[in-house]
Amino acid sequence: MKKIEAIIKPFKLDEVKDALNDIGIQGMTVTEVKGFGRQKGHVELYRGAEYDVSFIPKVKLEVVVGNDLLDKVISVIETKAKTGKIGDGKIFVYSLDDVIRIRTGEKGEAAI
Repeated sequence: MKKIEAIIKPFKLDEVKDALNDIGIQGMTVTEVKGFGRQKGHVELYRGAEYDVSFIPKVKLEVVVGNDLLDKVISVIETKAKTGKIGDGKIFVYSLDDVIRIRTGEKGEAAI
């Protein structure tokens, strides 16, 4: 089993979510986050004054899948979240030792 974390642009969330639903992904966690990478933030104008925005708003999407769906999920996220411009985000993949559904006690892939 793998946990996939994707940091993407907020306006791409619905497109990514719908595409993941289309391939059978039933659960995900979404968190609003702020950060920066090579983008390094930008300068904005507010009431005539410039100020530096060093943390860019992003969305973190977390999905847990069996190994058989890993490549498909990564491909969908990569394709749907891509704009071709700086700040498109990153995808991280983690190995999971176990998953337990609290309500039923199911373990492993049955708990996904």
